[in-house]
Amino acid sequence: MDLRHAADLIEWDERVYMPPGGVSVHGEMSAALRRLAHEKFTSAEVGDALTASTAEVADVDPDSTPARLVAVIGRDHARATRVPADFVAEQAAAVSAAQHTWAEARASSNFALFAPHLQKVVDLKRRYVAFFPPAEHPYDVLLDDYEPGMKTAEVKRLFDALRQRQVAIIQQVAARPAPPAAFLSASYSESEIWRFAVDVVSAFGFDWSRGRQDKSLHPFATGIGANDVRITTRWVDGQPLALLFGTMHETGHALYEQGVGDEHQRTPLEGGTSLGVHESQSRLWENMVGRSRPFWDHFFPRLQAACPGPLNGVSAAEFYAAINRVQPTLIRVEADEATYNLHIMLRVELELALIEGSLRVADLPDAWNARMNEYLGLTPPNAATGVLQDIHWAAGLFGYFATYTLGNVIAAQLWERFGATHPNRDADIRRGDFSVLLTWLRTELHQHGRKFEPTEIVERITGLPPSPEPYLRYLEQKYVIERLT
Repeated sequence: MDLRHAADLIEWDERVYMPPGGVSVHGEMSAALRRLAHEKFTSAEVGDALTASTAEVADVDPDSTPARLVAVIGRDHARATRVPADFVAEQAAAVSAAQHTWAEARASSNFALFAPHLQKVVDLKRRYVAFFPPAEHPYDVLLDDYEPGMKTAEVKRLFDALRQRQVAIIQQVAARPAPPAAFLSASYSESEIWRFAVDVVSAFGFDWSRGRQDKSLHPFATGIGANDVRITTRWVDGQPLALLFGTMHETGHALYEQGVGDEHQRTPLEGGTSLGVHESQSRLWENMVGRSRPFWDHFFPRLQAACPGPLNGVSAAEFYAAINRVQPTLIRVEADEATYNLHIMLRVELELALIEGSLRVADLPDAWNARMNEYLGLTPPNAATGVLQDIHWAAGLFGYFATYTLGNVIAAQLWERFGATHPNRDADIRRGDFSVLLTWLRTELHQHGRKFEPTEIVERITGLPPSPEPYLRYLEQKYVIERLT
C-alpha cells in the first residue's frame, strides 16, 4: 500500500506541478513503483499468507473486518496474479506519456497528435482483457476493475431504463422559456470564487489539515491514504462557477476518503468500495446539496457579497433557476443534471466499440461528433471541445465512465433515504449545517471503506439494491413537478 501511495503521489504531481520536461522520469518512476507493488502483492509469500488467513477466518463472523479483509485481498489477488508485472510497468509508462501528450493535443485541438498514444492504450486494454477467462463481453473485465461484479449487459439495461424518461424531461423543459442566465457568464474574480468555494467545502466538513486543493487541467481527487487527500479544480473562461461546482464535486470524493476508518489504513480495505459508490458522493454534494434551493437560501447572500458586480439585482430564485437550467452543452463536466447521463452513454458506447474493434481510433472524432449531434443536437467545433475533453482514456480508465451514471443513481437513492430518516434535512442545509448529513454518511458508508461490496452496501443503507427509480423521481420532482426551468 505504501508503494501504491507513492505512485499515486507521483501521478498527482504529473498532473499538477510537473514541468513539461519531467515526463520521462515521472513515467519511469511510476512504472518502477507500480511494478514493485504488483510483484510484492502477487508473490508466493502473500499467496501463502492468504491461504493461511482464509483458514483462520473460516469460523468467524463473515461481516467482521478480518473476514472481509481476507475476502477483498483474495479477490484482488486472484485478479492481480493473472497480470504480469512487465505489463503493469508497461501500462504505467504508457499512460504517463499519453496523459502528457493529451494535454498538448487538447491545448492545440490536435487529435492526430494524441491518436498514437490512444491506440497504444487501447491495445494494452485488449491485452489486459486477454489475461482473464472469456467473459460474456470483453468489456466486463474492464468494468469489474471499477465496479466489482457489474456486467456490460447491466449497464445497457440501466441506460435503457434512464434514457426514455430523461429525454421526456428534457423535452418538457425545452418547451418552456429558458430562465435568464447571462449573469452566470459575466466577469467574476477568480480569487473571490476560489475563496468562496473554500468556505463552502469547509462548511461541508473537508479537513484541510488532511487535504489541499490545487489547479489542474482536468479536476480530480487523489487519496494518498485518509490523512492526505488532494483535490483539484480549474478556472474556465466564460464559465466562472465551474470552479465552484468542480470543487464541490471533488470534495464529495475527498470526504469519502477522509472518512474511512483508521483500522483500514494501509490495507486494501481503504478507499471507496467502488467507483460508482465513490461517484455517488461527488454527485450528492455537488448536485443534491450544492444545486438545491435550501443551499442557496443560505449561501447566495454570501456569494452576492463576494461578487457584487455580476450578481447585482439578481434574486436567489433567479440564481437557483439559472444554475439548474437544462441546456445541452458540449462539455460533460458542465452538463446539467437532466442531460448529464447522455454524455456518459455516448462515451461508454464508443469505449465498447473501441474494445470490440468495431471502431478505429482514427475514426473516433467523427464517431464522437455524430453521437453528440444525435444525443444532444450539438456538433463540437473542434477536438478540444469534443473527443479530447476528458483525460480518462489517456489515463487508461476504460470501464470507468459507466460509474458516473451509476453514481447519479446511487446518490439519489442515498439522498432519498437520508431525507426519509431525517425530516429536518432541508432546514439544516438552509442554516448551512451539514454536520448531520456528513455524520450519517460517515456512519453508514464512509467508515467501511471497501469492507462491503457496492450493491451490498447500498442495500444495507437503503434496503434496496441500486435502482434508477429514486434518481428519476428526483429529476421529475425538480424539473417537472416543481417546473424548475
